[in-house]
Amino acid sequence: MKKTRFDIALVGCGFMGSMHAQVYSQLPGARLAAVVDPRADVVREKLSALSLSVPVYPTFAEMLARHPDIDAVDVCTPSDLHEAHATLALDAGKHLFCEKPLALSLEAADRILAKAAAKRVIAQVGLCIRFWPEYQALRAFVGEGRGGRLLSLSLQRQAGRPGYSDQDWLNRAERSGGAALDLHIHDTDFVVALLGRPAAVTSRATFDYSGPSHIFTLYHFENGAVCAEGGWNYPPNWGFRMAFQALFENCCVDFDSSTSPTLRITWSSGKPEPMPFVAPAAGQSATGEGNISSLGGYFNELQQFVDCLVHGRAPVEATLAQARASLEVVFAEIQSAKSGRTVGL
Repeated sequence: MKKTRFDIALVGCGFMGSMHAQVYSQLPGARLAAVVDPRADVVREKLSALSLSVPVYPTFAEMLARHPDIDAVDVCTPSDLHEAHATLALDAGKHLFCEKPLALSLEAADRILAKAAAKRVIAQVGLCIRFWPEYQALRAFVGEGRGGRLLSLSLQRQAGRPGYSDQDWLNRAERSGGAALDLHIHDTDFVVALLGRPAAVTSRATFDYSGPSHIFTLYHFENGAVCAEGGWNYPPNWGFRMAFQALFENCCVDFDSSTSPTLRITWSSGKPEPMPFVAPAAGQSATGEGNISSLGGYFNELQQFVDCLVHGRAPVEATLAQARASLEVVFAEIQSAKSGRTVGL
C-alpha cells in the first residue's frame, strides 16, 4: 500500500523552525513527529502556542533512537551547523530539507551533494522566494512573453538589524555569513532561477561585525540590466521589506511587500493596476489586496517537499545543485565587494 503520510523530524525550532512547524500542521501528507533542540522548555512553549504536542529531544542521536523510522529531517539550525546536521540525516538514510544557505563554503556544499547522491534520497533547500506567490507570478509572466522583452530587473531585500536569533548567531559573521548569505542570497537565487548564471558580478558592500551587512550587486548578462540590494543594518525597529521592479518593453511589474496591493502592473498606455496571483495555504485566489497568508513561500516550498515524498520524485525547484549554484554566485559577490573588482563566473 502506498504511503500517504510521512513523519518528519525538525532539527532546530527557532524563528524558521517554528514557521516550518506551522506549515507541517497544515499539510495532510506530513506529520511533525519529533523536534531536536536543546532548549526543551522554550520549544515546548512555542509548540504549545501552535497547538502542537510533539516530543522534544536535546540531540539528534536521542531523537533517532526513539524514532528510528522517521522519514525525513528538516534542518533549521544556524547556518554553521547545516553541514553537520544534514550529514547526520543523510548518514541515517533520511530524506532532507535544509534551510538556506546550504552551507558556509562550497566545499561543504559539495560534501552534502555527494552524500545525498550516494544515499539516493529526496533533498531540497529552503530557497523560499522561488515559491513566493509574487515572485512566481513574475516568473510566469516572463515565460508568457506578454510584456515583451525584459529590459531591466531590480530587487531589494532590506531589514532591521536581527535581534531574535538564539545567542545572536545571525550577527556573528562566522556563523551566518552576514546578510549576504542569509538575506540577500534569496534575490541572487531568484536572479539565477529566472535568467540563469550571470557571466560576472560587480558588488559593493558594507562590512561590520556580522560580515557583509549590506550589499549591492550588478549581475552581468548579455541583454538587460539586473541588480539587487540586500541589507540588515537598518535600525532594529526599521522593519522588513522585499521588493522588485521588472521593466519590460510593454509594461512594468512592481512588487513591494510593504504596500497594498503588493503586486501591480502598469501597461504602456494605462495606469498601475493590481496584478492577480495565486495565494498559498488554503488555495485561495489572491486579488492583490494584501490578503496573502503569512506562511507565503514557506508553505509552498514545504508542500513541494512533502509532495515529492508522497510521490517518490525529486524536486524541480530549490534542489541541492541549484542551492550550490546560487551560493557560488554570492561568494563571487562577496569577493567582488572585498576586492573592488568585477568577478567572473
